[in-house]
Amino acid sequence: MRPVGRPDLDPAALKAELGRAAEAAGFVRMGVCRPDAIPEAAGRLRAFLEAGRHGQMGWMADRAAWRGDPQVLWPAARSVVMLAESYTPGHDPLEDTRLPGRGAVSVYAQGRDYHDVVKKRLKRVGRWLIDRAGQPGRADPEIKVFVDTAPVMEKPLAQAAGLGWQGKHTNLLGRDIGNWVFLGAIFTNLDLPPDAPESEHCGSCRRCLDICPTDAFPAPFQLDARRCVSYLTIEHKGPVDPELRPGIGNRIYGCDDCLAVCPWNKFAVEARDMRLAPQPGRRAPDLAEMAALDDAGFRDRFAGSPIKRIGRDRFVRNVCYAIGNSGLPSLSHAVAALTEDPDPGVADAARWARMRLRAR
Repeated sequence: MRPVGRPDLDPAALKAELGRAAEAAGFVRMGVCRPDAIPEAAGRLRAFLEAGRHGQMGWMADRAAWRGDPQVLWPAARSVVMLAESYTPGHDPLEDTRLPGRGAVSVYAQGRDYHDVVKKRLKRVGRWLIDRAGQPGRADPEIKVFVDTAPVMEKPLAQAAGLGWQGKHTNLLGRDIGNWVFLGAIFTNLDLPPDAPESEHCGSCRRCLDICPTDAFPAPFQLDARRCVSYLTIEHKGPVDPELRPGIGNRIYGCDDCLAVCPWNKFAVEARDMRLAPQPGRRAPDLAEMAALDDAGFRDRFAGSPIKRIGRDRFVRNVCYAIGNSGLPSLSHAVAALTEDPDPGVADAARWARMRLRAR
């Protein structure tokens, strides 16, 4: 087997150059770890799955072996380059949860689909690495890029690479970047010097745990997705448990409460890409208007947005829950016709909303 990459390139110097290339591409932080740097991940994932805390997310169990061990995912990988891109909002997302008659949309979904934005950057950085480290007569460097949709545990890898740590809300946060970040991974068969892993710095703070509207954290650093508003409004198919519906409030796609209250956000890095900024009509849309969307109208309204992937039925179901929680009897008309909607989840949510508004 031919050796990989140029022999005259010092790995530490190459890594430093890679960091500058990543910054030029728009990433705010970069770190490197070995594929075997998260040996505890497989066991934690197994316990999470055995407890059923993944809910309907069967894809987590289907590829648990790959997800729990990066070396199984790609045995040829020698280094994992973890990168963070900021999407820090210019407003307090909690403000949107207090707007009668309007729906709260998770910050990350108010702009362009981050999968496309971040993956293009990753590929740009990956191409740079291949071009810089390649040499005729030697095996070409190889890369694989991942953004969220692949069986990769980005948050443990990012902690192993020194970008930050998984807080009590289980999301990644860093002392110099906050927790409003997208994570991307570049697996490569090149040997790059690893960074020191980051340790946890949450201390006694429990703001993220206390603010959760549905008590989705059984304990610090643990999440039961089945109670998480982000899971309920995005991943969960069919009717939501009536016990949890009031806690959803006016959140019609995702939830940012635990992220928004983290004190480390005082060091959050400003978002650099305007494509991730709120697009017209995406932040706090009118609930009555959203309830009237048919399939074509939904697809047109949310073209290029991650919201589009959940489909009209699940989205309008969420809107009905938000209307039921609004306390505004004037919105009853917005769900009247939906009580006979062809989708059972929408019809059930609309009937629940009308009954709740009448009780008010």
